[in-house]
Parts: sequence; C-alpha cells; structure tokens
Amino acid sequence: MSVSREIVATYRGPGRVIRRLLSDGVHEGRALAILMGACLIVFVAQWPRLSREAHLTGQELNPLLGGALLGWVFIAPLFFYLLAFIIHLLSRAFGGSGTGYGARVALFWAFLASTPLVLLHGLVAGFVGPGPGLLAVGVLWCGVFLWFWIAGTREAEWGQETA
Repeated sequence: MSVSREIVATYRGPGRVIRRLLSDGVHEGRALAILMGACLIVFVAQWPRLSREAHLTGQELNPLLGGALLGWVFIAPLFFYLLAFIIHLLSRAFGGSGTGYGARVALFWAFLASTPLVLLHGLVAGFVGPGPGLLAVGVLWCGVFLWFWIAGTREAEWGQETA
C-alpha cells in the first residue's frame, strides 16, 4: 500500500497498520525513511510560522529556517531513536515481548501518520497566529499522535490492537 493510503488507514485502525508494517519483516532502512520523512514534513510545516515570525520581528528568514532544519532533520531523529529505546525497555519491564524494531516503527509511524495535522498546525501558526485555533489544532495533533503511538506500541509489544 502507498504511504498516503497507509496514513489514511491509520486513522481508521492504527494497530492494523502497524501489524501490516511489522509483518513485512525487519527493514531498518524503512524505519529510518519513515522517521526522516516525518521530520522533513515537520520542518516544512514550520515554514509559515517562521515566515510570519521573520516578518513581524524584522529578522532574516534564512537563519530561522536553518535552525529549524538543524533541529528537525538532524537532532530530532536522534531523540526519537532514544525515546523508542526507552519505551521498548519500559514495555519489556511490563511484560512486552516485542522487538526494538517494533517499538521504533510504532513511534516513527505514529509521528508520520500524524503529520497532516502538523501541516495544519503550521498553516494556522503562520496565517492566524497564536490563539485558540492554534491551541485547538495543537491539542488535536497531540491527541491523535498519542492515540496512534499507544495503539501501535500495544500491537508491536503485546500483539493487542486497540480501536
């Protein structure tokens, strides 16, 4: 299935998508590609907000974009790998029998599948600015990301799908 169809399918049943991704076997390159794709999309989602900030404060846009690029494309992936490792260890402590790869795929896919809401958040931040709309989209994104991540982790570590 294409990535966009898998993302849409994740909104209907995140556990089933993780099960399908894990059934293809261990492919670290795929896990890294999922993570890097998500980080790149989040970087692009920052552009409207950074453009607004540069315009309102009189700053140059390029250094702001460079900082966001460094943070999202080079540093954030390291954080996500560390977070997946910690969650895998915690899952093992609580009786999980999954693999580190499964924990990584569950986290990375949850992040990628929730990026449409990150793009919406970036548009609201850039065109509307701070306020209740931005807060609502941010809370919605966090909720959807946690739903995907928890459901995916349950499937990867315990083989239990949650709706």
